[in-house]
Amino acid sequence: MFLPCKGKAATNGAKLILLSPALAVLGVLVRFKLGSPVLFRQQRPGLHNALHSLQIPHHDRRPGQPGNLLPDAERLPPFGRFLRSTSLDELPELWNVLRGDMSLIGPRPLLIRYLNRYTPEQARRHEVRPGVIVWAQVNGRNALTWEQRFELDMWYVNNLSLWLDLKIIALTVWKILKREGISQPGQAIAEEFMGAFNV
Repeated sequence: MFLPCKGKAATNGAKLILLSPALAVLGVLVRFKLGSPVLFRQQRPGLHNALHSLQIPHHDRRPGQPGNLLPDAERLPPFGRFLRSTSLDELPELWNVLRGDMSLIGPRPLLIRYLNRYTPEQARRHEVRPGVIVWAQVNGRNALTWEQRFELDMWYVNNLSLWLDLKIIALTVWKILKREGISQPGQAIAEEFMGAFNV
């Protein structure tokens, strides 16, 4: 829910102006700490599998070496861990909310290659727009297994309501402050989803 308004372009422009200072500060910090490019663009499936471009900060590579991903043991440098634990790495996704590609709250937009790995039930996560804030995020975040995350996605899809979204926002703030469930044990990032029979 919490879908963006589909009004005039001026409305979205005004929202972007309000968001710009925070994005500018984040961009400067990423550029200074990790080098360039500040963001990389990746296609992700959204509502009804429609593709959109997701802007993601480069926080998991060596400074000055774009695209050179590290082993899990080294993957997140201190500043990258800070971005991940505070969820500041998700701030650029608010642009996708303003564009209407995403909602503030909904299932996490995952990789395109996962589409043919879902069961029919898991694929129902694309019946709603993907979100910046996620129900699974407040129930374990990346410490959950893929199976648990999809179960939570389905529960969210089946129980959409304004009150649930308000609860998720409140719980998200609490989780960020406590910095719980940032990654799976022994993993800097979530391991790849290989399909329904490999969860």
